[in-house]
Amino acid sequence: MCPVVSHRGKLLVASPLLVEPVFRKTVILLLEDNDDGALGVILNRESEETVEKHLPNWGHLAAGSGRIHLGGPVEPAVGVALAPVRPGEEATLPGLRTVDLEAEPDPDMTSVRIYSGYSGWASGQLDAELEEGSWYILEASPDDPFDDPIGQWERVLRRQSGLLAMLASFPDDPAMN
Repeated sequence: MCPVVSHRGKLLVASPLLVEPVFRKTVILLLEDNDDGALGVILNRESEETVEKHLPNWGHLAAGSGRIHLGGPVEPAVGVALAPVRPGEEATLPGLRTVDLEAEPDPDMTSVRIYSGYSGWASGQLDAELEEGSWYILEASPDDPFDDPIGQWERVLRRQSGLLAMLASFPDDPAMN
């Protein structure tokens, strides 16, 4: 039996062939990937809801537009929060840490990105989707969760080499090309 390769801390980037509306042109940060399955948050889907409205103690720290992001279709009432790691602080993922939204914000914290829900895969499901070509596994940057969600799929692909960089200009409707 082959050992399971964990993609924890990597980006899962939708192939142009993945047309399912929830995951079309998504960039997902994998927070966990093990024998039991995988879990991540969609980085490039923003809601109309503000952090200030739903979590007033955290509103002043909300990165970017201050909106809550749509982490995925699973358990939308669950909040997942990511913040940059400060010097000397333990990282949950490279350059990042998860934040307990039940606690009061740390006075030294500079920003946080909050996601409603998450994306999940049962044991073996993500491996099957990777094998069929639905996703690309790419290196993540600690800045990715705080990037502007508009155009993020294209920017992540453009920073790759070769064919992946060219896919950044893949038309929304290939028949119209």
